[in-house]
Amino acid sequence: MGDHKDQHLRVGAAVRRRRRDLELTLAVVSERSGLSVPFLSQIENDRARPSQTSLEKVADALRTTAVELLAAADPACSVDVVRAEEPDPELAPRVRSLVRGHHQMHASEFTGDHDAGRELQYRNDQLMFVAEGAVEIEAEGRAYRLGRGDTLYLTGGVRHRWRATVPDTRLIVVAVAEHIEAVREGPRR
Repeated sequence: MGDHKDQHLRVGAAVRRRRRDLELTLAVVSERSGLSVPFLSQIENDRARPSQTSLEKVADALRTTAVELLAAADPACSVDVVRAEEPDPELAPRVRSLVRGHHQMHASEFTGDHDAGRELQYRNDQLMFVAEGAVEIEAEGRAYRLGRGDTLYLTGGVRHRWRATVPDTRLIVVAVAEHIEAVREGPRR
């Protein structure tokens, strides 16, 4: 259960990431690959699964290989269990990732205190939920005190910092992933 090995891969996000890293438009990739813009868009949005030949054409247009694109692909499974006893070895002992892999959403659990002096700013929206304890969050020049069960929603671009005000506080942060373009166009108020 939750094992990705037997699941189909969603190559679309890998194609989109590679194209954007190269700062290419779909039209340029279309011209290079000989595939239509609508078909490439469907691939990127995982509405079409390319054949091996089409994937190789896309990979050539993106100056990579089909193998590399597949290696960077997201598993297509919709269910993955992250158990409490499975800490992420790459993260500090007081931070636990609640979502594995490269997805459209990230979620982390912070336990204990946090570097309160560190100002944070994320490209996309996020939700902060206090599972245990209490925190103080400074955002947009105001301080917000949150207790167990409280949430704070921040739109993308809001500078903020937070600190635990009670020992053993558990804060859950859920955010739209940075690689997703979920920001509003135009000036912010």
